[in-house]
Amino acid sequence: MNTMKRTILSFGLVISLVSCTHETPVNYAVLTGKIDNFEGKEVTFEKTDHSVSKQITIESNGSFTDTIKDNPGLYQLSIGKNSTPIYLENGNILSLTVDANNFINSLEVSGKGAETTAYILEKNKNEAALKTKDRAVYKLEEADFKKKFKEIQHSLNIKLDTAKGISPAFKTLEKRNLNYEYLNELARYAGGYHRQWAQKRGYRPSEGFLAELEDVDLNNDVDFYFSAAYREMVNRHYSRQIYALAKKDSIEYGLQAITVYSKIPNQIIRNELIFSKAEYDFYQTVDFEKFYKMFMDASTNEENNAKITEIYTKLKRVSKGQPSPKFTNYENNAGGTLSLDDLKGKYIFIDVWATWCVPCIAELPDLQRIEKEYHGRNIHFLSISVDNAKDHDKWKKMIVDKKLGGIQLMADKDFNSQFILDYNIRSIPRFILIDPNGIIVTPNAPRPSDPALIDLFNSLNI
Repeated sequence: MNTMKRTILSFGLVISLVSCTHETPVNYAVLTGKIDNFEGKEVTFEKTDHSVSKQITIESNGSFTDTIKDNPGLYQLSIGKNSTPIYLENGNILSLTVDANNFINSLEVSGKGAETTAYILEKNKNEAALKTKDRAVYKLEEADFKKKFKEIQHSLNIKLDTAKGISPAFKTLEKRNLNYEYLNELARYAGGYHRQWAQKRGYRPSEGFLAELEDVDLNNDVDFYFSAAYREMVNRHYSRQIYALAKKDSIEYGLQAITVYSKIPNQIIRNELIFSKAEYDFYQTVDFEKFYKMFMDASTNEENNAKITEIYTKLKRVSKGQPSPKFTNYENNAGGTLSLDDLKGKYIFIDVWATWCVPCIAELPDLQRIEKEYHGRNIHFLSISVDNAKDHDKWKKMIVDKKLGGIQLMADKDFNSQFILDYNIRSIPRFILIDPNGIIVTPNAPRPSDPALIDLFNSLNI
């Protein structure tokens, strides 16, 4: 469909919605917009409960139009690195204008139903103005801090009560949200913000300061998706449980988190938190079989289960006992190129790193120490840099400056190198151990700074 046809259809859609009578309610909303100084071709529009997620095409003049059918609620519109909340209800015709070069100050909304989004934007601006760069508000003493945010909650409640054009449904949700925002600020203050910004290292909240948080129900999935403050409170609650479990149990962090999240009473919140954790931590977990079973036993979201099963299948391909993926003709700092098959006949300890990776650099002294200790034994120490091609000289220089030993290679396409993709490497440093026949001993070996690495070497009589 060409641009002119799309414009005519979009205009017709808006006109038809305007002409609808009260006797003929519509089951959709229309979002239109004009973005200046934006080079992108699409923006992302997603509902906070993830039930709607779509890419909206931007016309050459910066305009866009989209229809959201029978899915009222709070959305996030992402334009490049910036984003803004949008609240839509059936029958709304919302128009947004913004300059991508001056996003916050230029953002404006208008049209039928715009009052709710305008309220949210104004509230967010006022909050940003309150929390100055030096976070002076968190330097207030307890009584003054509590009074300040209680006043903010009260004034916003009045604004909601007197506002025209804001639906009762939103007001009900927002009044609960205002209370969560107030309570969450108390938790932030007591949890470290006052200690940090007032530079009171010994500060502890006074007895009763957090008493208002004790009766908050943390199993409301409607509020979980509507209120960012409520989500933060829920996450804080379960993060404390994970931390407590970590203090008494030595199992991996990812398994600790899955253990805690799997016991969340609310099924929807459980599905959300356990998936968001699994999507990242699954790749880092050594005992991924146990991780997968715990996840599948706890999750009831079929779409999430399919995604995690896909990751599980990928991890199985590079698990203990499987033939290692190979690489060919990686640049060798010592000259020429090298392939994985060239190193067969000895164990291969692989360090995947980059010159910009601080944790990687931190491991180098221990790696150098172990290389010297195992010099001449039945093992190669292989470092593969995933630096971008533009940092090639930086890679060469660091090898010299830090007197790096072992075999130093550079992957052919940084993180997009097939060997890196085959091993599902999403973060570095990453350590891999392969046996003399090219079989994976472990795709997640202990770090050189971890004494468990020497224990592993000893168990293999290296």
